[in-house]
Amino acid sequence: MKQSIKVIVLTVAMIASSLMVGFAAIVGGSVRSAEGAGIEGVVVTDGYNFAQTDSEGNYTMELDGRARHIYISTPAGYLVENKGSIPQFFLPVDEAVREYNFTLTRNPNDDTKHTFFATADVQVTSKEDIARYATIAEDMRQLAESVSGDSFSVDCGDIVGDSPWLYPFYLEVADGAGIPVWRILGNHDMDYHGKCFETSYKTFEKIFAPNYYSMNRGKAHYVFLNNNFYVGREYFYMGYYTEALLEWLERDLSYVPKDALVVIVQHIPARLTPNQVPFEYTGYALADQTMNAGALFNLLKEYPKSHIISGHMHFNLNIEHAEGPMEHNTGSVCGTWWRGDICLDGTPMGYGVYEVDGTDVSWYYKSSGYDKEYQLRAYKPGSKSDQPAAVVANVWNWDSAWSVELYEDGVKTADMTRFEGHDRAAYELCSDKEKVVYSWISPVPTSHLFCAEPQNPNAKLEVRATDRFGRTYTAELE
Repeated sequence: MKQSIKVIVLTVAMIASSLMVGFAAIVGGSVRSAEGAGIEGVVVTDGYNFAQTDSEGNYTMELDGRARHIYISTPAGYLVENKGSIPQFFLPVDEAVREYNFTLTRNPNDDTKHTFFATADVQVTSKEDIARYATIAEDMRQLAESVSGDSFSVDCGDIVGDSPWLYPFYLEVADGAGIPVWRILGNHDMDYHGKCFETSYKTFEKIFAPNYYSMNRGKAHYVFLNNNFYVGREYFYMGYYTEALLEWLERDLSYVPKDALVVIVQHIPARLTPNQVPFEYTGYALADQTMNAGALFNLLKEYPKSHIISGHMHFNLNIEHAEGPMEHNTGSVCGTWWRGDICLDGTPMGYGVYEVDGTDVSWYYKSSGYDKEYQLRAYKPGSKSDQPAAVVANVWNWDSAWSVELYEDGVKTADMTRFEGHDRAAYELCSDKEKVVYSWISPVPTSHLFCAEPQNPNAKLEVRATDRFGRTYTAELE
């Protein structure tokens, strides 16, 4: 009887709202726990309009004519059901349906402490690539089993390489890892040959998630943004936030405390340099950075504890933006498009690992198939033609708070000097065109290389790198 009364009250509220707004469609429903209790304060959206559940877990909302989904920003302390690895926090809009209900289960773990994995550019193009991807998924599964408490994964897109027919095979492997994955699409996940941007994400939304959305874990708020703007011709795109997305994001953040940890997940980097560089109307500038990144930075100004996680570039780079959050551009899962087990900058294929405690976060890069202590590669003198007398080290997750030092027979002899150049292993791999297959694959210069000339080249040489969290990693040279 009590439930019937609630339904009647909800229906009356929806009718009353309809009378006030004319012919606009009004939808409503509830968000409840598995035990049936209403959950208060849950944010509900259709991608344009917002509502928040009342003390009984009920909501009503005007439905925008462009809406394709009704979805919730999953609240802290609760979990949604997963369909394989896909969180089910959204329902497709049906013109004949006016009630959209959600059921959540309590998180058995204290989610103020949690771990998430960040992947980018799986980019499978064949079933052979799927088989190789299985080794990465297994690496993640094993790491997830060793992590105490709550864990999940975020994916920065380019799940496939223009091969949507591979989605079911990809999901078979991803689902088997047993880790829920919150995904956003990349440029190679888009539907091409449509008339405009609005046609480019239909397949992704049908399978994975809405075009943009958010969720909460503990004191952290995660936002997933599509910044691949399809220009409506062939496969061309640029990095760009639409006005609809930015308006939605501003409303979404209005429900988030200013002292929360905010994590933005997207495919194309916001920017690859700490400071904004002069605008260039070129393919590189349009496709590899987000043209209006400043609009995102402005929205995040009131959230000092914010980070951006991106992919797309097939290298690993931490960017400490001068007027914005720190960005972590993540090395590709596929390495060199599954033709080699390193990325274009020498970073091993792998993924980021982020450990969250309240609003504090620490991170490291996990090279697939290696222990998590594997954080650098060192080359002995004579290995690099442009540094013939120097020890050279590639510290792929470096940022400005790291230190990199050279030791000889256990004694520190030098602070190593950072320079920009090509990683030797990446250069050799990309030079083998028979192996990499694609003629356009080339190594990229990276700024996380370090060099120092040893005082005694015959000594036992060792490079020690210490990250911003005080963890020291070593690489010994024979």
